[in-house]
Amino acid sequence: VELVESGGALVQAGGSLRLSCAAAGRTLSSYTMAWFRQAPGKEREFVAAINWNGGRTNYADFGKGRFTISRDNVENAVYLQMNSLKPGDTAVYYCAVRFPGHELPSSASEYSYWGQGTQVTVFS
Repeated sequence: VELVESGGALVQAGGSLRLSCAAAGRTLSSYTMAWFRQAPGKEREFVAAINWNGGRTNYADFGKGRFTISRDNVENAVYLQMNSLKPGDTAVYYCAVRFPGHELPSSASEYSYWGQGTQVTVFS
């Protein structure tokens, strides 16, 4: 499975970004899809996850009310809408998937496939 993230950019605090992750090589409609992030000098941390049909989601506390994860199983893609961005959101954002697609774990070790990441930089 190849995952390719896009949408990262340099943005002013308070702004918005929409990250996309396109999958190739396998249909992911039965998989849980998630976003993680890693800031310089810090461990990779969970951002959000969505189950196979988009009916359930899980968010890290810092993302609740600001971030929205969604998916399009026809396009074989997952998205992360980020609003009210803060400098603390600066990180490389990674897309990840796991099978089966019912659970929404926040541990990176639970995910089998990863993208290469897209850089998000928020300046004040």
